[in-house]
Amino acid sequence: MTDEQLLRYSRHILLPEIGIEGQRKLAASHALLIGLGGLGSPAALYLAAAGVGTLTLCDGDTVDLTNLQRQIVHRSEALDTPKALSARHTLRSINPDVEIIAIPERVEEARLEQLVARADVILDASDNFITRHAINRACVGHNKPLVSGAGIRFDGQVSVFDLRDKESPCYHCLFPEQAGGDETPCAIMGVFAPCVGIIGTVQAAEALKLLLGIGRTLAGRLLLLDALSMEWREVRIGRDPACPVCAG
Repeated sequence: MTDEQLLRYSRHILLPEIGIEGQRKLAASHALLIGLGGLGSPAALYLAAAGVGTLTLCDGDTVDLTNLQRQIVHRSEALDTPKALSARHTLRSINPDVEIIAIPERVEEARLEQLVARADVILDASDNFITRHAINRACVGHNKPLVSGAGIRFDGQVSVFDLRDKESPCYHCLFPEQAGGDETPCAIMGVFAPCVGIIGTVQAAEALKLLLGIGRTLAGRLLLLDALSMEWREVRIGRDPACPVCAG
């Protein structure tokens, strides 16, 4: 590490759980982040600032004025710019050490499989069940840890599905694909800006812990946030032995 890097990451290096070796481990790591909205924005900022060596950013949308209330990786001058490119520009200004691979498209399953295979950790910051289940299938197939978050109105949720552990549930175990779900967008329901910021930051924290191999992750646990009363609730989740995705 250079003297400048030692100074940049000094507050992490001071932590005995991380140290210089942990920081080097982050520099050699690759995180895949899908979705650069309210959840993906803070996650991307913290992963880049922390010195994760390679970040692949995927999002097929462009920056809209209504996004700026909560999608903090984007700036007013980025309006009508693909979100992946907007985020890359911001992250490069924060930490030029990090390699940013921007994919300004909604990745389909074949491409998704390739991207997941190359990454060390995957963060799902998407906003629809079709994408979430496609990401989950790819993570199960490649035994990659998945950090999943969601948020709407004042409610948020976050968990880790560590598919390297045969006892760990996958996303489908918790939210079966055939069950569907409420996908009413925030354009109709609204969203409290700090709520998705909190969840996205937790996603970044869990991803960093997974890359470093430290602490206790949210694997097997679902955290539920009510930001209106600022209360957290934890639900234990187990693997479904009949899950069609991970039981085989």
